[in-house]
Amino acid sequence: YKVVTYIDSVGCTSCKLQLPRWKQFMQEVDSTLNRPVPFAFYFHPKDMKELRYITCRDVFTYPVCFDEMDDFNRLNHFPGEMTFQTFLLDKDNKVVAIGNPVHNPKVKELYLKVLTGGEVVKAETPITKVIQDVESIAFGSFPQLEKQERKFTLTNTGQHVLVIYDVITSCGCTRVNYSKEGIRPGEKAVLTVIYEAEKAEHFSKTVTIYCNADNSPLRLKITGNAE
Repeated sequence: YKVVTYIDSVGCTSCKLQLPRWKQFMQEVDSTLNRPVPFAFYFHPKDMKELRYITCRDVFTYPVCFDEMDDFNRLNHFPGEMTFQTFLLDKDNKVVAIGNPVHNPKVKELYLKVLTGGEVVKAETPITKVIQDVESIAFGSFPQLEKQERKFTLTNTGQHVLVIYDVITSCGCTRVNYSKEGIRPGEKAVLTVIYEAEKAEHFSKTVTIYCNADNSPLRLKITGNAE
């Protein structure tokens, strides 16, 4: 098998790349299979300088192709939707799965299942109920180089332990710190959103929380203006 992903030049490059999450996924694949799986990255950059900066910043040392002429896309005619620009291929280069495993835990689960021949078994976790204290956070205006942190809480109002499976941000400049331990009924989980602006701009990003709540995935919108 091999994984092939194509990143076009539309929109926020850092949002699409999510290189730290790709590194985590590749490490998980290697440790699960105990053998390397090839990953092919094709980037069509709108700004070569920015792309080189991001790969250096995220210490991404895996080989990538900077496809300035967009030849890879011209040959394959990829859909414009990012969801359909990552593929799991078999030994004959035939597509066996489509979707981005670093943006969607369900796709990640599918990839691992295919790669392991169906050996990955996910334990069923009882569904609980959750109250999210805020649905949006406004950071306001702040100096570009000043790291911003805000907190929000999830309250487990159900009858079972709350388990946060994954938290995905729509941009590489946003990350979320939280405890990996289960939250018992009646208790709260405090999550910290950290935003480090890459440049001066107004931003609007989304944080998506996957958990065993009946209303999962939960979403938090963050906005602000880095000056």
